[in-house]
Amino acid sequence: MTMPIPGSEIFSSRPVDPDELARSLPSTLATHTVTQEQIDGLDPLTYEVVRHRLWSVTDEMGEALKRMSGSPIVTDANDFDFAISDELGQEVQVGLYNTMLVGAVDLAIYWTLRHRAVNPGIAEGDMFLTNDPWVGGGLHQNDTMVYQPVFHEGKLFAWTSAICHEPDLGGVGLGSFSPAAQDVFSESLPTPPIKVVRDFTLQRDVADVWVRRSRVPMLVGLDLRAKVGANNVGRERILALVEQYGADTVKAVMKRMMGDAESRLRDKLASLPDGSWSATGYQDQSHEGDRGLHKITVRTTKTGGHLTFDFTGTGPQSGVVNCTYAGMRGGVMLALLPILAGDIPWSAGGLMRCFDLVTEEGTLNNATFPAAVGRGPIGPAWLTGNLVAECLSQMLDRSLELGRNVQATCCGTWDTAVIAGLDQRGEQPVPFLNIIMEPMAGGYGARPHADGIDTGGLFCIPMGRIPDVEMTEFLYPLLTLWRREEPDSGGPGRQRGGVGASVAITPHGTSLPMGLVLASNGKAIAQNGGLSGGHPGNTGLDVVARQSRVAELLAAGTMPSTLAECSDTLEIGQNYASSYLAPGEVFAMTWQGGGGYGDPLHRDPEAVAGDLREEKITAAAARDVYGVVLGDGTVDGPATAAERDRRRSARGDRSTVQGDSSRKLDVTIARRLDDNLVEVTDGAGPVIACRHCGERLGEADTLRLALYEGPPTDAGPQILADPTDYVDAPVVFRQYCCPGCWTAVYSAVVPADHVDHVGVLTR
Repeated sequence: MTMPIPGSEIFSSRPVDPDELARSLPSTLATHTVTQEQIDGLDPLTYEVVRHRLWSVTDEMGEALKRMSGSPIVTDANDFDFAISDELGQEVQVGLYNTMLVGAVDLAIYWTLRHRAVNPGIAEGDMFLTNDPWVGGGLHQNDTMVYQPVFHEGKLFAWTSAICHEPDLGGVGLGSFSPAAQDVFSESLPTPPIKVVRDFTLQRDVADVWVRRSRVPMLVGLDLRAKVGANNVGRERILALVEQYGADTVKAVMKRMMGDAESRLRDKLASLPDGSWSATGYQDQSHEGDRGLHKITVRTTKTGGHLTFDFTGTGPQSGVVNCTYAGMRGGVMLALLPILAGDIPWSAGGLMRCFDLVTEEGTLNNATFPAAVGRGPIGPAWLTGNLVAECLSQMLDRSLELGRNVQATCCGTWDTAVIAGLDQRGEQPVPFLNIIMEPMAGGYGARPHADGIDTGGLFCIPMGRIPDVEMTEFLYPLLTLWRREEPDSGGPGRQRGGVGASVAITPHGTSLPMGLVLASNGKAIAQNGGLSGGHPGNTGLDVVARQSRVAELLAAGTMPSTLAECSDTLEIGQNYASSYLAPGEVFAMTWQGGGGYGDPLHRDPEAVAGDLREEKITAAAARDVYGVVLGDGTVDGPATAAERDRRRSARGDRSTVQGDSSRKLDVTIARRLDDNLVEVTDGAGPVIACRHCGERLGEADTLRLALYEGPPTDAGPQILADPTDYVDAPVVFRQYCCPGCWTAVYSAVVPADHVDHVGVLTR
């Protein structure tokens, strides 16, 4: 008899049918349900009070976890989340922490109801533990979920769940990141749902097996107990709510919350014109030693109040840059929650009814077992979210009201660096492992009406934060030389992307080399794209200063502020690498800012001057990218106008245009498509024109634009590294401009063979 791989039945793009799931449950597992009449008959005041009480439960669970966990990933970075789900696992209320996890929690509960209800059974006082990304709950094995059924009067009433990223769960790589992995067996092994609590008692044997796998068992053991404690808080608060308002009322509120979220999102979608938008992105390198590019592509179609995300054409699973179906779904939620549901309560079970996923198995964001998926959430899932966000922003940009939610891509990806070694500062040497959490301070993407937030955080963790430097130096044998915002890291545009930052550290308090694991994308190909002609933000860069002079500089009372001061031997870190950091050497990482919005030559010159004063950009960028001439920090208006005219003319000289010049159209009455393009009626039907000069550009899928391709550095000084250091494929800066006024319509750093979606604006 052949046993199915756990979670394999979830790979289907068909959503789970709650009615079918309910019918499949054994008769021994009774569930608490309510009728539609009870839902419709809720008193509005009671509904709002109970709804907010449920929301507060997730916040209280979060505080309980943070008080009990000793891991900076939880206590500082807030890389965790919670959910309250109904009896079938549909997410009623989720926390405001790591939103990618929202796309996976319910899948684990569905799987548990299908495969654990009979053996070993689901009973009051149980809690389950899993880190299996094929089952759900998390996006890779380091995401560990503890979840429990909540019973009332013998019937399954709800579920609570607590999930966080664990610093290390074994595998050959530090922090469970194995840059050379080709399958899951080189990583932390996935554990399908097992009972970790039975009859309200933590199972010592299961807990011991769990922490035994880790290089930092104390932290993992604390996190396990913290998640159990957080679930206990959730159960107690839900039952107290039931005691006060009655089980039927609370359950009716839960169902109504999901129904309201669904109807509000459908109404918002229905208010927009139907259409289809596409986006394609790349992961540069898939594993240690690889020099290839790996594609994820999505076509987003809106019909009425429903969305379809079609990932057909995505590249095959490869190396470590894969995620499971749960990861792909989490990437979609990463984008959908802030962009479409910022003003809708996050009842994810209702919101997820508003879209379908079309996907091929065995691809980068729907990998089949036993693919390596350790990079899942911060590689393919994150890129999936970036691409979905790009499509949704293009959709919303057509609406004056909803366009305020448009946002260029935020920091693009998470730059992972894990350092581990021996802390010799105490009486006895102690092993340590530190995931550098500073990239939590990513730059946000620009909006049509505002610059991106500088070092504002991560799109997927609204309440995230970076660790305190002094606490890092207290916990680990490290000295931080600098941690600062980096000028020019935000994508240039009419609205500038938020700047990213950098950190430099050196060993301090150990005489032995430390292990260093690197895992990141976005060094050869920009992950933080702009919109409407805005340029991408900076590419990432990791550097180790070998044969460093840092000890001599510090002994002389000099704090170095550049790598050039530290060493003449600078080693560029690859996307995926296992390396080391010896005493006296320096590791510096620069993570990414946000993409820009609109043509940089349309930016207010005074805003450029302000950016220069605040060191958000350099003087070279002010002139060469924004075309602004400054004298003593003051804008020279006539010289700036002349410089910008010169640069537009240069765009024309360097670009190629297919066909003859077209005529000008009256665009005073037109339908907005984005910052530069409008749709107007010309003769028999609608055509696309330039909003700035009225140039007729053609139909939606056959736009006549001027094309330029040049070296990636033409995008600006934010392109930090030479793509040839990472990949073999040629990489270019590609820009499309209006052939009438040379306004930039699309700007990107992409492979030379990249297929553009510039013309696919509407349908």
